[in-house]
Amino acid sequence: MIARGTWSFCTDRPLVVSFELTYSCTADCQHCDKGGIKPEPAGLLRAADYQRLRSELKPIMVQLSGGEPLLRKDLADVVRAVKEPNGLPYTILVTNGRLLTKEKYLELRALGVNQFSISLDFPDPRHDEFRRSPGLYKHLSHLVPSLAEHGYDDVALNTAITRDNLPALLEIYERAKEWGVNLSYSAYTPLRTGCMDHYIGSAEDLNLLRRTLDQLLALKAGNGRIANSPWTLSGIHDFFREGSVPGCKAGRRFLVVTPTGGLRACSMFEQTYQSHQEILEKWVPQNKCGGCYVSIRSYLDASYWTLLKDNISSRVLARHGHAAEC
Repeated sequence: MIARGTWSFCTDRPLVVSFELTYSCTADCQHCDKGGIKPEPAGLLRAADYQRLRSELKPIMVQLSGGEPLLRKDLADVVRAVKEPNGLPYTILVTNGRLLTKEKYLELRALGVNQFSISLDFPDPRHDEFRRSPGLYKHLSHLVPSLAEHGYDDVALNTAITRDNLPALLEIYERAKEWGVNLSYSAYTPLRTGCMDHYIGSAEDLNLLRRTLDQLLALKAGNGRIANSPWTLSGIHDFFREGSVPGCKAGRRFLVVTPTGGLRACSMFEQTYQSHQEILEKWVPQNKCGGCYVSIRSYLDASYWTLLKDNISSRVLARHGHAAEC
């Protein structure tokens, strides 16, 4: 990964590519624009298309997302297609977990999925209401601990911080710890829906966010269960306070492939391109957006040396386990 990442930095290749496998989702989340089941469009990419795109773009990391990627009946073939014989790219499946089972988990990790990122907005059945998916929390409360029992340490909860779940962030951390999995926080952005109801903006909420993030930083130092780097976790408060974070590297360090093969610099914008070179020439020079601080964007804003240090540190933690917590 370090060798490929260094090469990517030097040649302006994307470090991360997000393959959106479907426009449909089994949930209809309040903070997302990709909810509900939709008719499958003509020209949906197949496994061979993903193999070609992986070969052309050569990312060190791939996200398989959607919509809900587990709706794809050929998901196993897609995973095979994006993996190289050397094990790259590092592959993350992003799912709401509704269709995930222990059997599917074991099958996909055997094929090369390195991390299973499961969304969790609340540490209790409020999650169902927010996702408009009855019974989802109960399913996750049984499934996630059972996956963790296998001991592979490749399951991570993903929580988008909103005004709604701000008071529950520490409890979400406790739930991740109880279930034996890691946890990654990101910041809600209104770019998807145009809705400011979930945005953190008041002085009172910002103060609570600052105190909570300080507590999470202390917890991270104590046991390592929180996946965010300290500087990305701290930056969440700055994003909500300022309403923007400049310096976005969309299109250069990461990009998105739509289910029908269009290339986008960012999933928040609908402009599609035919090649990464076209994105570099047309999108990147004009990109002044700072309207999100989602995990990929916040992490890839870092310098080469910071990313190298974080990569090595995370490998050391993974190798030695979470000794402080045990």
